[in-house]
Parts: sequence; C-alpha cells; structure tokens
Amino acid sequence: MRLPLDQDPTARDLVVLGVPYDDSGRCPGTRLGPGAVRDVSALAHVPGGDRGPGTFDLVDCVDGGDVDLTPWASGAVPEVLYKRLSHLLAGNAAVLLLGGGRSLTVAALRAVAERHGPVALLHLAADPVGSHPQGDFLHQAVEEHLVDPSAVVRIGLRGAGAPGRAQGGVMLDVGRFGRLGVRGAAGVVRHRIGRRPVYVSVAVDVADPAFAPGTGTRVPGGLTSREVLGLLRCVGDLCPVGFEVMGVSPPQDRSGITAALASEIGGELIHQYARAQRIPM
Repeated sequence: MRLPLDQDPTARDLVVLGVPYDDSGRCPGTRLGPGAVRDVSALAHVPGGDRGPGTFDLVDCVDGGDVDLTPWASGAVPEVLYKRLSHLLAGNAAVLLLGGGRSLTVAALRAVAERHGPVALLHLAADPVGSHPQGDFLHQAVEEHLVDPSAVVRIGLRGAGAPGRAQGGVMLDVGRFGRLGVRGAAGVVRHRIGRRPVYVSVAVDVADPAFAPGTGTRVPGGLTSREVLGLLRCVGDLCPVGFEVMGVSPPQDRSGITAALASEIGGELIHQYARAQRIPM
C-alpha cells in the first residue's frame, strides 16, 4: 500500500509483516502470498478514503518486511515467528500478518496473549477447525490459555458436519450466515466479543472460489467479497490487538484476484483498527 519500509520499527500504531511460509510440503504456494498481496496493493486506494480522512493520516503504519522463515526448518518456524512478534509487540501497538497458516496462528496468539492475556478470536475460514492437518490450532490455543473460549466467533464454514459451537464460542456456517445476513452476523460478533481484546484471523478461502480461486478450496457456497468486507466493518466496534490475512496461493490463481481481495481485506482491517482507536473521522 506504498507504506514506508521499517524492518526494526518502534512506537508504531501498526506494523504489517509478511509471513512467507507453506503449511503443506515444499511446493511453493502460500509462501508466495505476501509478495503477491504487496504487489497488487501498490495500486490500491487508501483504505477507508471513501469514508473520511485517509487511514494512513490517522494511524502510524509501516511495512516491517518479511519474517525470515526457511521452508526447510518447519519445526523451528513457529518459534522464529513467536520471537519476532514478541519483539515487535514489545515496542509497537499491533501487527497485521500477511500469509502464514494455521500452524503459525498459535505462535502469533502466544505473542499477542503475552501482552494482552487471553484474547477473543474472530476467525473467518472455509472449513471446520479439525478438518485441516494443522486445523486444531483453536483447541491448542484454548489449552494454552491464549484464547478466551467464551469469546470465539467463527464464520464462513461450509460442507457437511459443521457444528454450531466452537470451544465454547459460536460457529456461523454459511447457512446461518445467510439467514442472519451481514448485519445480523456482525451483531453476533459484537455481542459475543464485546470489548475484550480480539485477534482477527481471516483465511481468504472464506470467500467463494469465484471470488478467491487461489486458495486451494474448491467447495462452492462461500461468502462473496462484499459480504466478507462488509462483515469486517464491525471490527472497528471491537478492541482489535492483532490481525492476520492468510491463505493466498498465487500459483493457483493467474488472474490475481485472490491477492487483490486479500489486499482489500488487509486495508479494511487497518481502517477498522483506526476506528477502534476512537480516532475522529
């Protein structure tokens, strides 16, 4: 988004950090995501510019570069990310991660909870937590007291067997989301999470493959881009302390629209972070 590069930032409101890593195997996929999102974001409008002052006039935001994650040392990757985020959060208010994956979400939550205690979780994704090889991050996060289980909202599930509750929180599959609509689902989020510090995790596969073909998900019936971005407008009514936008796999999408959607999601989250700080707009 044409932000200044600062690889050792201090006293910033928000640091954007690339996490170039593949959860599954050695074939390049999601580790190319941060670069693709950065490329398309260079042509994007200023987030929230159509709703008042430009976001970057309201919050001090920089691009912190990429975390150095070698694909050959997967066992050490979560610890490398945790240490990098712990260092950043000691001197800056919040982070927005581009890329990564569910095997690294716990590492991010460890760093965030180290500063804020157990946090609420708003998680948008296509599939139930346990259906992915690395998908039980929520169970692990609750076990480690990183997440408040009563303040979990998961949205966007599709496919058979998606339950209605998640570790004491709430699950809204696409059927329930469709019946509630964006406004109703946002009301559920506000009611369940309230003013607890919240970590917002968005897997781009929450969107239907028509809007995000570069995620590896081929199951139709997901949210539209408009629904995803509309729902995220409620984040400014919460108390967000960290964000991640993950799951972009450029080799699976030559059109680039998946990276473009991820860029829009990241921009919307930055704008909502400014709103959450109660900065007049």
